[in-house]
Amino acid sequence: MVETKTVETDVLILGGGFSGCGAAYEAAYWAKAAGLKVTLVEKAAVERSGAVAQGLSAINTYMGMSGKVIYGQHTPEEFVKYVTNDMMGIAREDLVYDIARHVDGTVHLFEKWGLPIWKEGDKYVREGPWQIMIHGESYKPIIAEATKMAIGEENIYERVFITHLLMDKNNPKRVAGAVGFSVRKDEFYVFKAKAVIIATGGATLLFRPRSTGEGMGRIWYAVFNTGSGYTMALWAGAELTQMEHRFIPLRFKDGYGPVGAWFLLFKSTATNCYGEEYIKKTETLAPYEPYASATPTPTPLRNHQALEELTNGRGPIYMRTDIAIQKLQEEGKDLKKLISEAWEDFLDMTVSQALLWAAQNIEPEKKPSEIYT
Repeated sequence: MVETKTVETDVLILGGGFSGCGAAYEAAYWAKAAGLKVTLVEKAAVERSGAVAQGLSAINTYMGMSGKVIYGQHTPEEFVKYVTNDMMGIAREDLVYDIARHVDGTVHLFEKWGLPIWKEGDKYVREGPWQIMIHGESYKPIIAEATKMAIGEENIYERVFITHLLMDKNNPKRVAGAVGFSVRKDEFYVFKAKAVIIATGGATLLFRPRSTGEGMGRIWYAVFNTGSGYTMALWAGAELTQMEHRFIPLRFKDGYGPVGAWFLLFKSTATNCYGEEYIKKTETLAPYEPYASATPTPTPLRNHQALEELTNGRGPIYMRTDIAIQKLQEEGKDLKKLISEAWEDFLDMTVSQALLWAAQNIEPEKKPSEIYT
């Protein structure tokens, strides 16, 4: 017999990933003063749920307006220009600006809570123009702990999958709660709320992945991002914007390890099967002005260049980890430290890539690795 449980709250947050935890922490700050109750519902366990469950090796946006970085102080306006260019004009500039003006304070909070951030002296280490490096394997547990302390563990419902929003019977345009079920017990939940925040993840596996056999389903992004938040909002009558976006980055083949640290921190290059740096072939970009001449080259165009090489029989594409480490060593960098940082990049956020390297006896300082989209 399925048991129905009813929970009444003031602010209901759906999703306990990074966004949900952040929303809960911020909501609690204002709600407690007004005597309001904040409730968070998560289909997994907040300590290791969401796209950051494995961790991260860098925070990809930090303005540095306080001067706490070794170089690169930016303004929110500059960040909006950067994002708009990188997405070739498709961006919600208002939301991008809001992120930029709040992100530094958020990072400082993370550090206060215990997130280890790379430093030279008392300055944050940049990975690239916008990023800072972190020791981020425990990134999500740190944020989850702060969330639990902010709203109270008794107000966090884990292993509950929300399926539908509830509409106010007196106002069909107002959301009044949500319903869902436990993924572990025979329990059905009805949440009644005065305000509902959807903070669920995106949608992955929209297209068949390259992975086959036992690896089927192995992709770069979180496989448990089902797009349920989009569906619930759509069914409730919400307008969905920016749905034309598809984030498809280059990643290390099979293990799906990130490439950002290699391109930005280690200054690596990528070459085709002939050893050519294909990104220098500007004729490939010519049809896409004014973005073809933009600096930096937008991500979709960099992907396009790689796919052009593969389509025209000049693949595979290799990340030249060997050349990058060799050059850094020639500049006086410590080899053991470089190798350690290279492995930590994967151990912080994509352990499968480190396991793949280990299983295939790949030494990044000696052998390049294949990358693809």
